Amino acid sequence: MNIETWFLVIYFVAMAGIGVWTLKIGSKGSEGYLLGGRSLGAAVTALRLQSSSMSGYMFLGAGSLAYTKGYFSLWYAMGDIGGGVLNLSILGRRMRKLSQILGSLTSIEYLEHRYPSKWIRAIAAPVAVFCIFFYVMSQFIAGGRGLEMVTGIPYAWALLIAVGVIVFYTFLGGYLAVAYTDFVQAIIMLIGMVWILIACLQAVGGWTAGNEAVGQINPNLLTMWGPDGIESVQWGVIVGAVLVFSIGYMGWPHVNVSHMAMKRPSVARRASLYATGFNLLFIPAPYIVGIMALVLLPTLDNPELAVFEVADTVLPDFAVGIVMAGIMAAIMSTADALLLQSGTIASQDLFQRFFKKDMSDQQSVWVSRFTVLVLAIIGYIVAVNDPPAVAEVVIFSTTVLGAAFVPVYIAAAWWKKANVPGAITSMIAGTVSSVVWQLTGLVDVTGVDPMGIGIVCSALALILVSLATQRSHPVPVHVLEAMKETDKIGAIPAHMLTGQNDSLAGQVPKDV
Repeated sequence: MNIETWFLVIYFVAMAGIGVWTLKIGSKGSEGYLLGGRSLGAAVTALRLQSSSMSGYMFLGAGSLAYTKGYFSLWYAMGDIGGGVLNLSILGRRMRKLSQILGSLTSIEYLEHRYPSKWIRAIAAPVAVFCIFFYVMSQFIAGGRGLEMVTGIPYAWALLIAVGVIVFYTFLGGYLAVAYTDFVQAIIMLIGMVWILIACLQAVGGWTAGNEAVGQINPNLLTMWGPDGIESVQWGVIVGAVLVFSIGYMGWPHVNVSHMAMKRPSVARRASLYATGFNLLFIPAPYIVGIMALVLLPTLDNPELAVFEVADTVLPDFAVGIVMAGIMAAIMSTADALLLQSGTIASQDLFQRFFKKDMSDQQSVWVSRFTVLVLAIIGYIVAVNDPPAVAEVVIFSTTVLGAAFVPVYIAAAWWKKANVPGAITSMIAGTVSSVVWQLTGLVDVTGVDPMGIGIVCSALALILVSLATQRSHPVPVHVLEAMKETDKIGAIPAHMLTGQNDSLAGQVPKDV
């Protein structure tokens, strides 16, 4: 084996080891497996949230966008940089506190408890599973391609290895394994990406020389308007590009579950500082590398491999191994979060909620584990036979998730008049409008991004229908009381946690 492969072997073994280490806590009932016992501090919360949001997109999609669009791609980076702090600031503390008062163990269950109706979960769960499944499939593809490139193993076998490692530690340790592996992976991917950026800039002769060389290829690539200049700019697409990775974060169930797993609500404040620091260092790098790849690799056939190929070109062999571990870390940190969340939604929010309500805590954990395994097998089969473009799949999935869920998650924590009919209409309007906008080509016709139109439709539906149905469908008193308590900074009163399941009620009293 070459040195790059040895680094990856060590990395895979370490991730599997974390899965074994967290097995004990992951086996302590549903809360232990699904939320890590609500025990995570600020650093792990922040880096877990950010690494699970970044994904293989940052190493494939970001590089591809930059290689084809130049500095226009930084619109996406701008949204991404602010996404973590926005999410933690707007939802973090409130969702952590409200989810515990209402007794919620999953991010979809939280929505049903806030908007008490079985139809909330019946609509939200299938939409979330569908989008998250395709998102996780894109991460499998990215992992397989990266491993294939470094090791020379055929794509099918490389994909199997990548999926196998992810499934192993997710299956054993649940959320805690995902959180701690994501924390480690975030550090590795930051080191790897910054290393590529520094070596890349050195290879092109520095920042100024690199930009001058890009300008000789096409001066428009140095602007924020794309290769065809400002005349071709679609401002609606730019707005959507910023939204998809900023406000869009708040609609992703696999990200929002991070709030619910914090040790205490006040963790959100410090976590937002860690998230912002990480984003400022990490996010611009793959876009800049993709742009400079135009100079280093002018005849690159597949733009999605821009970051991979630059790393292989500008770094010594031992460094390529470390960097490739960073790339695999970015891919796996999102894949594991997505896989666990899709398994959780399918088992807890669909199977247990509608088909077998009397499952024991231990049975629930094993159903979640089995679902993770089944979804991974299906994802592998689809990914190995017909791998689509990673960037397209990621943007489609995250757009629909954001359009469907951003308004209902924000209103759940902040707006006391948001009710069941409003939430149902909102999720349907956001999903349908964003999907139709993409599939019918209205993006090109109107110049409006699907995320933008989806969130507008979803938000308007929530506001108008909620206001129109206040008398027929008032928000339940216990929900209003829970929201009133969530407004306060302080411990949750013991009496507000009565009637919950044993694992949650046992946490009384609670810190801030």
